[in-house]
Amino acid sequence: MTEAILLVGGQGTRLRPVTVNTPKPMVPAAGVPFLAHQIARAAAAGVDHIVMATCYLAEVFEPYFGDGSAYGITLEYVVEDEPLGTGGAIRNAAERLRCGPDEPVLVFNGDILTGLDISGLVDTHRQMDADVTLHLAKADDPRAFGLVPTDVDGRVTAFTEKPQTPEEIVTDQINAGCYVFRRSVIDTIPSGRPVSVERETFPSLLAGGAHLHGKVENTYWLDLGKPEAFVQASADLVRGVIDSPAVPGRRGEALVLPGAQVAEDARLADGTVIGAGARIGAGAVVQGSVVLDGAVVASGAHVDESLVGAGASIGLRTRLQGAVIGDGARVGADNELRAGARVWCEAVLPDAALRFSSDR
Repeated sequence: MTEAILLVGGQGTRLRPVTVNTPKPMVPAAGVPFLAHQIARAAAAGVDHIVMATCYLAEVFEPYFGDGSAYGITLEYVVEDEPLGTGGAIRNAAERLRCGPDEPVLVFNGDILTGLDISGLVDTHRQMDADVTLHLAKADDPRAFGLVPTDVDGRVTAFTEKPQTPEEIVTDQINAGCYVFRRSVIDTIPSGRPVSVERETFPSLLAGGAHLHGKVENTYWLDLGKPEAFVQASADLVRGVIDSPAVPGRRGEALVLPGAQVAEDARLADGTVIGAGARIGAGAVVQGSVVLDGAVVASGAHVDESLVGAGASIGLRTRLQGAVIGDGARVGADNELRAGARVWCEAVLPDAALRFSSDR
C-alpha cells in the first residue's frame, strides 16, 4: 500500500475570474477536471489512499471526486481553516494517514502536470533509505524555481529558493514539486501554523543531518499557473504527449465530447478539446485550444491556443490567438484577439471592435 497527500491550493481555480463562474471552478483539461489526471496517474502507480489537502473553494472537490472509488482508491479530504503553506498542509493532512512511521508517503502538488515515474520515485526512496526523496528536473532558466544541488550520490547538499543573483545559480536542478517522505519525518513539521516546506522544512531537515535524496528525472513537466500552460497541458494530454488514464477518449488531434456538433468542413487539430454541447461552425479552424461546454465558434472563425469558456460565443471570421474568453462572453464577428487578451465572463465585444493587424 502507498499513501499520498495531494496539495490543492486552489488548483483549477486560478483561471476562475476569467473563465469560470461559481460554482464550477474546476476548468476541464482534456475533458475532465485537471485533478482527475493527478488522481488517476497516482492510482495507476499503485497509490491506494489519497488525502486531498485544500482550503480555497474546498467544497467543490468532494461532490465531484467523492470517496475515490471511481479511481480504485480511497480518497479523503482535509480542509484548512486558514492557509497553512505547503509544509503546514502536509502536516495537517497527515492526521488521516494510516501507514507506519517508516513507511513512504507520496506528496505532490495539484498544479503541476508531470510524466514522472511515481512508483520509481517511491522505489528510489526505499532503496536509498532516505528521510525525504525529491523529484528534481533540469531547467534551462532556473531563476524562477527552487534550486537543489546534489552530490555524486544524489544526496541533497543545499536549497536555494528562487535565486536572485548569478552567484546563487549553482545548479540547473530544480525542485519539481513531488516528494516522498518517511512518515515519521512529517510529524516533525510544526502543526497549527503556516510552514513552507521549501523555505523551512527542507533546509531545517538538511541542517539537522537528515538524509534528503534528489532523483533527477527529465520528463514532461509543466506548471499550470498560467492559462496558456493550462491550454498546452490539455492539448498534450489529448495528443498523448503525456499519458493519463483519465482522458475520456482516444488520443489524437482532437477530443470531441458527447453532444458537441462540429461542421463537416471545420478543422480541429493539435489536441483541441470540444466540450459537450458546443458547436463549431462551417469552415472554422480550432487548433490546440479548449472550447468548453455549450460554447459556439461561428463559421469562418479561427481559434488558436485559446480557452473559450462555457456558453461563450465567437463570432463569424473572428480570430483568437492565445486568448482567454470567459464563460458566457460574446465576442462579435470580425474581431482579432492576440496573445494575452482576456475577455471577462458575460462581457460583450461588438462586431469589428478590436484588431491587432494593420489596415493594409
